[in-house]
Amino acid sequence: MSAANVDERVFEELQALEAIFSPDIIIKWEDGVPKGVEMNVLPSTCDNTDEQYVRLTLEICLSPDYPETSPKVIMRNPRGLDDRILSCMQSDIEDKLNENIGHLIVYELIEMVRECLTQCNLPRGQCVICLHGFVQGDIFIKTPCFHYFHSQCLSKHFIAGKKYYEEELDKLPAWQRMEAKAYQQTCPVCRSTVQFNVDDLKLAPPPVESIDAQPFHLTDEIRSMQERMAALMAHQISRGGVIGIGDTEPPPLIITDPADQQEPKSSTSGTQSAPRPETSTSVRTTGNSASGAPASPTRPPYRLRGFNRRGKPGRRGRGGSR
Repeated sequence: MSAANVDERVFEELQALEAIFSPDIIIKWEDGVPKGVEMNVLPSTCDNTDEQYVRLTLEICLSPDYPETSPKVIMRNPRGLDDRILSCMQSDIEDKLNENIGHLIVYELIEMVRECLTQCNLPRGQCVICLHGFVQGDIFIKTPCFHYFHSQCLSKHFIAGKKYYEEELDKLPAWQRMEAKAYQQTCPVCRSTVQFNVDDLKLAPPPVESIDAQPFHLTDEIRSMQERMAALMAHQISRGGVIGIGDTEPPPLIITDPADQQEPKSSTSGTQSAPRPETSTSVRTTGNSASGAPASPTRPPYRLRGFNRRGKPGRRGRGGSR
């Protein structure tokens, strides 16, 4: 499809969108043909970015014969919005598209989504630290990566994280402590680097829901779940699926020498020890010994796993043939 086949109204609409929303809007072109529009939509808060608690990326893919057919609308990277709100927004968008076939609709879609975000400009879901929801009266914080936490909860997270960092740092030798990076606050969700004043966060009151929350008690449902998880854990351990349970130290690489493979010698009483059992990977010796007697019975190969003493992969032990 060439640019000559595109409705002239589409070019006029895109020019108007770029003038209104630049530099926040991205118009995608391919060989001079418009393919779509992408924009990060935020709630209207009179340019007060600190009070913009929700957002999403709106992508509008234009069909070749738009506006005679409806564009495809995709909402990506939502922040502070739960599935119920996103589902309602998607339903409203589809109704809007069906009612306006044959009309330019991109600007109206952007404004409709912005209006919805303005009405829902309060984080949904739970604080991942305390697991309580956000309700009216809560003092919460928004990170630059658009994740939300109660201010007091985030202060506790940073205090605990710094304490753990210092405990682990003390375990290192002096030369590693000198080279270690300083403690850095990170977002509990995406691990992005953030910077907050912990003393200010500690002054915030606890979450509203935590004040009226009932004391925890072990219910039959929780006890049943614990029993199922314990049985699953035991099954995983028995199958070797859990590493570190009961280990006193990391498992070393097993490197054996030819001396480890020597056959048992006869005891002074004349009684010979039982030979080692033969395995499916045994190597038989077919030559004769220096006395002309048959060679010793079948001997298993070197039990090398991992690397030999030279630090190179292989099956040759120390003292083996080169």
